[in-house]
Amino acid sequence: MRYSFKEAVIKGLAPDNGLFFPVSIPNLGDDFFKRLPTLSLPEIGFEVARHFVGDDISDADLQKITEEVLNFPIPVVPIEEGVNTLELFHGPTCAFKDVGARFMSRCLSAFAKQDQEVVTILVATSGDTGSAVANGFLGVAGVNVIILYPAGKVSKIQEQQLTTMGQNITALEVDGTFDDCQALVKTAFGDNDLNAKLNLTSANSINIARLLPQSFYYFYAWAQLQPTTKKVVFSVPSGNYGNLTGGLLAKQMGLPIDSFIAAANTNKVVPDYLNTGEYEPKASVQTISNAMDVGAPSNFARMMELYQENHASIIKDVKGAWFSDEQTQVAILDVYNRSNYILDPHGAVGYLGLKKYLNKENEVGVFLETAHPAKFKDTVEKVLHTEISVPSYLQECLGKEKKSILISKDFLDFKSFLLLK
Repeated sequence: MRYSFKEAVIKGLAPDNGLFFPVSIPNLGDDFFKRLPTLSLPEIGFEVARHFVGDDISDADLQKITEEVLNFPIPVVPIEEGVNTLELFHGPTCAFKDVGARFMSRCLSAFAKQDQEVVTILVATSGDTGSAVANGFLGVAGVNVIILYPAGKVSKIQEQQLTTMGQNITALEVDGTFDDCQALVKTAFGDNDLNAKLNLTSANSINIARLLPQSFYYFYAWAQLQPTTKKVVFSVPSGNYGNLTGGLLAKQMGLPIDSFIAAANTNKVVPDYLNTGEYEPKASVQTISNAMDVGAPSNFARMMELYQENHASIIKDVKGAWFSDEQTQVAILDVYNRSNYILDPHGAVGYLGLKKYLNKENEVGVFLETAHPAKFKDTVEKVLHTEISVPSYLQECLGKEKKSILISKDFLDFKSFLLLK
């Protein structure tokens, strides 16, 4: 069965609990790629999104959305010869998920106005998703947001971002892992009682309106590298694999990216699949790069759809690598000592992946720096033995009162909460 973009965004998950995915991927054409280095980020977002949105959002409204959403810099910054980082932390919550969460919030707000119905958003977070979603939807009429996060497994600043907003944002502190949080959300979407009472949708990268805008900044990064005669390689620190899937979408649309590196921490089910051809989800393990602590990544299914579940095809484009906490810490210190650049633990994993595979003779590499290092202040300062300045937005969060509701990982507890909400 086919659904419109609007239906897919509002539903979040398909009735069979599968993920929505475009019926076809457009090729954006030579003219677009010739113009790409001259386009602004909002212009790129508009040009890409209009091929997927169709008639559900007018061109005028879509232009307004991309201008509002993409109103902060996303620069490519050189680190060393042939190695660059794409800084995705200049948005309002200092994490890459600001792009997807803000785009989705504007789309859902537009649809809520059209339908005059209250929407309840369920979002599981391993760190940054929740705060980006909460910020994007804060005060939006017709939308209630419920965030589930694993107790004791996010950083202090991340938790403060999740639990101090109030208004239409509710934080549930789950006695379990991120995988438990994600399972609660997925089970809720398949529950008839809940769906009869609530208009549920998701703001994780399982929602197509979160995933699609994650392709925008690959186009923008590639444009910033021009002109170059070298092959372009991206290394993507990966947990739920929405970020990597966004890049693979961009490549399918014609963006001349040569290859990708799926860089993971010890939660390495996808690198293992790339290396062996066997996919075996596992319980997640806690690491210092906590936003990547995912043992059953949702977007793996979309990656398989893009490559028709053909292992030989995907490994032509994607290599897998994983790194321990110790290796991550060494990389943070090494880059700081040599380049005076401060990596966050996730960007450090991306850096290590790029260094493992990059051939500087004929390749130029970009790794994604997905969050401001101040979001992992204790971890990074322990490695560098130097104080990290905290952006004003994060500093404000630290001074606010935490408000969360502790629940078990039992679905009936979660269901009872939602029915009484």
